[in-house]
Amino acid sequence: MTKDQYLEMMEQQGEDPDWDKCPPDWEDFPSVIVLGLNVYNSLGNRMYPDIGFVGKDYTNYGFMLEHWGVENYQKDFVFEIIQMMEHRDIETSQRKLKAQYEKVKRGK
Repeated sequence: MTKDQYLEMMEQQGEDPDWDKCPPDWEDFPSVIVLGLNVYNSLGNRMYPDIGFVGKDYTNYGFMLEHWGVENYQKDFVFEIIQMMEHRDIETSQRKLKAQYEKVKRGK
């Protein structure tokens, strides 16, 4: 559900929005967070059939920082954002692969 959908639903129900439950929109994030997400999504994925997602390909990292206009003082924080997201995506990939493996193992 998007922020607009949530606000429309609250209006239809005649209720005041609960801002703690309202999903964030891109404008709600600081610009450095949006930069980090853009750089992260611009990097290629390194995936292997038996292993899954193993991380991002940082070959073009410097170019992407320049392309998205990341300033020198923002680079450390952007890198932390990227590392956090990469870690989350690796764990998600491992969980899904393990679940599929267990499903196949039970089916035999």
